[in-house]
Amino acid sequence: MYDILVIDDEREVGTFFRHLLEEKGYHVTLGFSGKDFSQLIRQHRFDLALIDVKLPDTNGLDLLKQLKLSLPACKAVVMTGYSTVKTAVEAIKYGASDYVEKPFDDIDQLEQLIDGLLQSGATSAQNDMYKLAETLGFIVGTNKEMNDLLKLAYKIAKKNVNVLIEGETGTGKEVLAHFIHSASMRYDQPFIGINCGAVSETLLESELFGHEKGAFTGAVKEKKGMFEIANRGTLFLDEIGEATLATQVKLLRVLETGEYIRVGGEAVRKTNTRIIAASHVNLAKAVEEKTFREDLLYRLDVVKLTIPPLRERLEDLPLLVDYFLKKLHSPLSFSEESLAYMGQYHWPGNVRELFNVIKRAVTLAEGETAIITPQYLPEKLKISYTSMPIVGKKTSDTDLETYLHEWINDVLSLWKKSEPVDLEYVLSLVKELETTIGRAFVMKTLKETIGNRKETAERLNITVRKLRYLLKEKGADQK
Repeated sequence: MYDILVIDDEREVGTFFRHLLEEKGYHVTLGFSGKDFSQLIRQHRFDLALIDVKLPDTNGLDLLKQLKLSLPACKAVVMTGYSTVKTAVEAIKYGASDYVEKPFDDIDQLEQLIDGLLQSGATSAQNDMYKLAETLGFIVGTNKEMNDLLKLAYKIAKKNVNVLIEGETGTGKEVLAHFIHSASMRYDQPFIGINCGAVSETLLESELFGHEKGAFTGAVKEKKGMFEIANRGTLFLDEIGEATLATQVKLLRVLETGEYIRVGGEAVRKTNTRIIAASHVNLAKAVEEKTFREDLLYRLDVVKLTIPPLRERLEDLPLLVDYFLKKLHSPLSFSEESLAYMGQYHWPGNVRELFNVIKRAVTLAEGETAIITPQYLPEKLKISYTSMPIVGKKTSDTDLETYLHEWINDVLSLWKKSEPVDLEYVLSLVKELETTIGRAFVMKTLKETIGNRKETAERLNITVRKLRYLLKEKGADQK
């Protein structure tokens, strides 16, 4: 028999769970406050605890922390009202298995959740989670931050809440959004995505909400918008921070009421669309700078997921390399020396840049060798490797010259291509150029000052903190 603890100051909630769960053969113990909770977990052992977020003498998060210290094997479900969903998401980060919203509208789903936690354990669900992530190309490896991110994404996927994904360009925000959609109850409905920064203001409004015939020049027939097409499914708004303030107002109305009007139309339409938004910029900072509406951020940021950059999860590099080689159907492999070069690079374009580097190396090496050696890697990786910030290490001026020639050739080759070009990748090359040149000047000046960082910073008219950032030293502020 499983023992279940229910902590809620509303006595009818406890009565409801006692009737529901004891009929299923579970033993239920009720408590109505934080004081009751502390006393009960000292006296008994429980398999599952159902804890209300708001209690008269404490809050559910504090009880959850106490539970995980006293009974670490006990699973926990947090009970919350809609207004405290953000708190419930925090509870999952602290170790709660899930959360449920009150009032309990779907009793069958509630029973399935409790039965699943008690009887099947987490192993089966975790296997499904990792299998789905790999199928969609969201590779997490062994990095703890990535694993915690995936687990949180999987748990909130089945909830009907909006999600905000933040992360640098190329980290895989759209892939994570697709994972959330595929793990949700809307998996069999449309998943539609749009890059808000790639479309003009007028066209973006038409793309999102649709337009009526004759609404503007060129509107020769009516058109459904993405909110209409994605109804009952998921709409992924990439680079939401690039949307104009006028468009943000219209998005806010849809999020608040589920209503919108086509461009040039009068009829109010309804939509039941889940929003997953993404941005490579910090939207909280954009609010401070008056370029993003605070009320819209509040609506979008019910759950925020932040994907770490590749440079902070380099332990997963070999796994990502193997995955991309399989994706390219390539029998080739990278030498240990090549992996060492790749492991020292800072990857400004993140996972997307890694894929491009692997694709380039495979293309060059196919038919010549079975092992991809450093000669098939871009020069920027080798320059990065040879200019590691170690005082006293020789830094050759020709290294920078070689890099610049290679960089110019790479960009010109992209410019001359007739097929479509990934502009985000091109812009990441520009960012990389800035960083590499900055580090080269720092290394050159460090050599001249015999490693004196303060004097080096003064000569370059930068702060010591900026110098440390350019050298990518631990402790330097990340931008």
